[in-house]
Amino acid sequence: MTPDTGDPITGQRLRIWRRLFRTTEGRILGLGVALPAAGLLAMGLIALWSPELARGIGGMAFANLVFGRIVSLSVGYAGDYGHAVVIAVTMVCETTLVLLFYPLFVFSLNRLVVFPSIQGFLQRAHRAAERHKDKVRRYGVIGLFLFVWFPFWMTGPVVGSAIGYLIGLGAFATLAAVLSGTLIAILGWAYLIHGLHAKMVALAPWASVLLIGFLVGVVLAGYWLNRRRLNGPGAEGGREDR
Repeated sequence: MTPDTGDPITGQRLRIWRRLFRTTEGRILGLGVALPAAGLLAMGLIALWSPELARGIGGMAFANLVFGRIVSLSVGYAGDYGHAVVIAVTMVCETTLVLLFYPLFVFSLNRLVVFPSIQGFLQRAHRAAERHKDKVRRYGVIGLFLFVWFPFWMTGPVVGSAIGYLIGLGAFATLAAVLSGTLIAILGWAYLIHGLHAKMVALAPWASVLLIGFLVGVVLAGYWLNRRRLNGPGAEGGREDR
C-alpha cells in the first residue's frame, strides 16, 4: 500500500522508484548503494582496532574517486599497506562506481528518471561510449573485457559499462566483463606501482610522495588534454570521464 505523502508529485515519484527497483537495473542500483554503506560500516569497525588503517583506506578511496585507480594504488603503497588491502580497496571503489553508474545510465538513457545533478557526466560518458562501441561490438563480451583491461586512456569500467548496454549485452554479461577486466587491470597496475614505489623508496624515503605528485599531475594533464581535444573545432564539448 502506497503511503499518503500529501504531495501527489512526491507520491508519483515514489511509485516510479518502486517500479524501477523491481527491475534488474534497480536491483543493481540497490547493491551499488549497499556496497559503500557496508564499506563505511567496515571502516568504522576497523577504526576501533586500527585508526591508522581506517584513515589509509579512506585516503585510498578518496584518491580513487578523484584521481583514479593509479593514484589510489600509489597512495596505498606509499602508506606501506600490503597487496590485500590496497587491491581490495581499489576493487571495491571501482565496483561501486560501476554498480551505481550502470543503472543510472540506463534509466537516464531511456528517460525513465532525470538526474539533473549528474546529467552532464552521464552525457559525457554516453558520448565516450558511442565513440568506442563499434570497436567493441564485433568481439562482444571478449571485446568489452579487453576494452576495460587495456591500460589506455578512457578504457575504464564506467565507459565500459555504458558500451556494454549500447551494444546490447545483458546487464549481468556487461557487469561480468567489466568487473573481471577491471580486476585484471588493477592487478597489473598494482604490480607496476608497487615495483615503482619500492625503487623510489630505495632512493629516498620521501620519493614515494614525489611519485604520487607526479601521477596526480599525469592524471590532471590527461583530463586537460582530453577536454581541449573535445572542445576543439567540431567537438561536442565536455570532458570524457573514465
